[in-house]
Amino acid sequence: TPERQAVRLPDGASLELGASLGVPALTAHRCLFADGDIGGRNILVAGGAGAVGHFAIELAKYAGARVVATVSGPMKEEIARAAGADLVVNYRDSAAVDRIRTFAPRVDRVVEVNLAANFSLDLALSGAGTVIAAYAADGPDPELPVRACMTANVVLRFVLLYGVPAEALAQGVAEVTAAL
Repeated sequence: TPERQAVRLPDGASLELGASLGVPALTAHRCLFADGDIGGRNILVAGGAGAVGHFAIELAKYAGARVVATVSGPMKEEIARAAGADLVVNYRDSAAVDRIRTFAPRVDRVVEVNLAANFSLDLALSGAGTVIAAYAADGPDPELPVRACMTANVVLRFVLLYGVPAEALAQGVAEVTAAL
């Protein structure tokens, strides 16, 4: 293993935690921070109970953001809440958009696990400059409502960790390690 890929854990960090970080934590970091600081910003994490979603919640809270997470059921709601989400909403709830807007009229970043399934919700909560960072695709490629994206002036970012520039990856490793 190249030395740059073997990261020393800080004192007190368990080997179990170290083993779980890797791709999920660095993917979450890239989705959150590729477009700048998120302190004081409103972050939407889709799939807040998943591995990337869990780390996205924790990293966003560590950076001083307000975090809303979407989940699909009560057990997953508990997981996202335990990660630190300020608000957890079942995305299947017909009042999901209204509940989120009450918390945050507009989100600044979206960490998106399933763009095809969630894009309409993401767009409804977005505004000028919102970054929607999609890191996974489940099923068919989404149809992008180009005019709606232009009108909202959103930024779409697609994240695949294996193509991230080395400098950005090193920064992610350093910042994730510091957050431990």
